[in-house]
Amino acid sequence: MLELHGQQLIGNEASAEGPDTFHGMNPATGAQLPTAFHEATAGEIDRAMQLAADVFNEYRARSVEDRATFLETIADEVDALGDQLLETANAETALPQEPRLKGERGRATNQMRLFAKVIREGSWVDPRIDLPQPDRKPLPKPDVRSMLVPIGPVVVFGASNFPLAISVVGCDTVSALGAGCPVVVKAHPAHPGTCELLGIAVLKAAEKCNMPNGVFSMVHGTGNEVGRQLTEHPATQAVAFTGSLGGGRAVFDIAAKRPNPIPVYTEMGSTNPVFVLPGALAERAKQIAAGYIQSVTLAVGQFCTNPGMVIGQKSDTLTEFVNEAASLAGGYAPTTQLHNGINQAFRAGVDRIDKTSGVAVAGRSETEADASASQAECVIFSTDVATFESNPHLSDEVFGPTSTVVQCDSRDEMLRIAKNLSGHLTATIHGTEEDINNNRDLLALLENKVGRIVFNGFPTGIEVCSAMHHGGPYPATTDGHFTSIGTGSILRFVRPVCYQGFPDGALPEELRNQNTRGVWRLVDNELTKDNAN
Repeated sequence: MLELHGQQLIGNEASAEGPDTFHGMNPATGAQLPTAFHEATAGEIDRAMQLAADVFNEYRARSVEDRATFLETIADEVDALGDQLLETANAETALPQEPRLKGERGRATNQMRLFAKVIREGSWVDPRIDLPQPDRKPLPKPDVRSMLVPIGPVVVFGASNFPLAISVVGCDTVSALGAGCPVVVKAHPAHPGTCELLGIAVLKAAEKCNMPNGVFSMVHGTGNEVGRQLTEHPATQAVAFTGSLGGGRAVFDIAAKRPNPIPVYTEMGSTNPVFVLPGALAERAKQIAAGYIQSVTLAVGQFCTNPGMVIGQKSDTLTEFVNEAASLAGGYAPTTQLHNGINQAFRAGVDRIDKTSGVAVAGRSETEADASASQAECVIFSTDVATFESNPHLSDEVFGPTSTVVQCDSRDEMLRIAKNLSGHLTATIHGTEEDINNNRDLLALLENKVGRIVFNGFPTGIEVCSAMHHGGPYPATTDGHFTSIGTGSILRFVRPVCYQGFPDGALPEELRNQNTRGVWRLVDNELTKDNAN
């Protein structure tokens, strides 16, 4: 068993210079957990960032095999934490060890091993070669080659709702390390002990792989000041943030005001609208309702992809859907949320919707939630289009097991809602083949509003793979071009560099004439693994 010390992890150094401390809390009992965690000082933050900057060139020069082995070793060290990791995360978040935390640990380690494979394969650096044509008239064509290179130290703000898979060793950290960038993590104050265990695992892996001291650091902080200092630090070259709209926008604005602005890749959640079309409702209204309530209540509604809104045309089958969803909501047992702050925000959001004229409660958990245990009940609301459009807060995300059904008088009203959506991570369509053919315009509208469109399913559950796009237009993210989950997330932490007229031996290996790594390259506009000469 590792003993938690509550200090900053500044490379290989543990540091506790500041007098201010805080404790993790058990959300189910309200009990304070024993370890006192020190708030990072400005000096500690500066040392962590400066150390990352100092080792950047050394780390980026490490071989592809070295970086891939590093990621695999991190996965091994996370596995080696065993039950202590699951027990600590359970105490800090109330998430059950089985199957949730054990499954999340598997997702975290699997994505590390997946990125190791991506790095070894190598084509992700997008090598491009345009061979010279010295005899071209009227001007000769030079030798021009380009590829993606790491940008430098990355600051990662982990999520509260995924303490293992989107936190210290989440996709942000793993993809940045894989790209060749040192990482400084701001530990989430809602699960600081879990963060410390994971941070120690990364540092153990770094030591075993003989990585430079400073390739990874982690600091603690409960307020906004630590995040502000990390974002403003001149060594920081990019920020990855998962959390609330208010927090993500604050970090984005700070980064934009720097003398040299830097990219901030946020994932700030969304309401994830679900469109239920007439043919699907006629075939399986009750089945769709069952899947809907399961998705709304999954993880106590604390996924960024829980469906917070359903849009359908008024009909007997839509009424059947609403009644079935209401009945299933009534049977949902209130469950503890991640921490009291989330629970209070959930209660305030539900109360605001409940007090909105024109909104009715269609279904609610029959068992009353225990506020002292930070429990949330399931609440399903129903309203009409006029009420929905005149109350913008009905479109806001309420982080927890609640959702609103908007009943449209016509297809035109449904399309108007789709057209006026803000940016979301996902949208879902339930329909038959005929429904899709009759609603191509709906699909076209949604392509402009979200990053992922789900057909006859639900958005909760994100496959970590090459094709996944977990992002979307603002306010879902601050840059909808990039994903925060899946192998494409590595592209956030690189930039293209072009080499013109270089001798072959001075080029990066991926751009030399002999394709010794066997990667896919664009040579004179042809995708090939052949040599370039």
